Amino acid sequence: MPQISVIIPAYNAERTIIETIQSVQQQTFQDFEIIVINDGSQDKTLELVRSIQDNCTKIFSYENGGLPVARNRGISRATGDYISFIDADDLWTKDKLEKQLLALQQNPEAGVAYSWIVCMVESLDNPDNISFVPGKKATFTGNIYSELLLENFIGNGSNILARREAIESVGEFEPTLKSCEDWDYYLRLAAKWHFILVPEAQILYRKTPGTMTSQASIMEAAGMLVLNRAYQTASINFQQQKNRSLANFYRYCGGLYLNSSSSFKDIAKVRERFWQAIRLYPPILLEKNTQILLIKFLLKQVLPANIIKDLIPLLKRPFLVKDPR
Repeated sequence: MPQISVIIPAYNAERTIIETIQSVQQQTFQDFEIIVINDGSQDKTLELVRSIQDNCTKIFSYENGGLPVARNRGISRATGDYISFIDADDLWTKDKLEKQLLALQQNPEAGVAYSWIVCMVESLDNPDNISFVPGKKATFTGNIYSELLLENFIGNGSNILARREAIESVGEFEPTLKSCEDWDYYLRLAAKWHFILVPEAQILYRKTPGTMTSQASIMEAAGMLVLNRAYQTASINFQQQKNRSLANFYRYCGGLYLNSSSSFKDIAKVRERFWQAIRLYPPILLEKNTQILLIKFLLKQVLPANIIKDLIPLLKRPFLVKDPR
């Protein structure tokens, strides 16, 4: 049996699936199986994966059930002692599995390893034009539950490597969630297991423009469900930080609406989310992230759209990084 099972849920992923699988195939650690769950794709996803000639890639097709269901179906097919997930449009650096596995082997009390992410931001005009923007470099290890309640610093669903017993102890991804299902899952894992950090950028998370406004609405609704459910089961020791958790999430949602705003209605949503964040946790105003978002919010209201379009990339330029691959 392979030591690691890598689960790839795929829905209409013909544009990126081969590159994603190749980033797994090229890992320095090679004792793994790749389980692709074809989640009712209507494009050439199935045909492309079937064309791959190797012994470690397996594909299973189902009717569309959504991302959490596809991951659950992958878990049921996995045979490895460790399990990792990667979405069909994300990538890994070549040493991702090797270093996360080593971290778990060197820290037997930990059930989950995670790394830092880099966002691959596609241009609206040309998907091949990609900017690489570093994500949050959290440094939390051990019992990270309190910090994870404040925000999902692990970033996305393509990050973790987990022991099989850790996965089995918390069960399946929540199938009813349309977004934030990874945060919900990580919270359940963190309530029972220690996490260990590999302090390197190893996950390349693709951000595709086009439907950002609708995604923001879906993410906001799902994230509120995740937070409220988490605090319903959290001990009294954590209840005092709930307002700060909600404030962080409102700020995050405000940022999503801000980046996709194209009307007065969208701007109103940004204003409402920022006000909710400040009302719930006033010290959030002192945080650099809040101040940057407020500056962008003010610029959007006083400058013409064409100037904003040219100005925003200039503001982001100091934060861009080279392709980490």
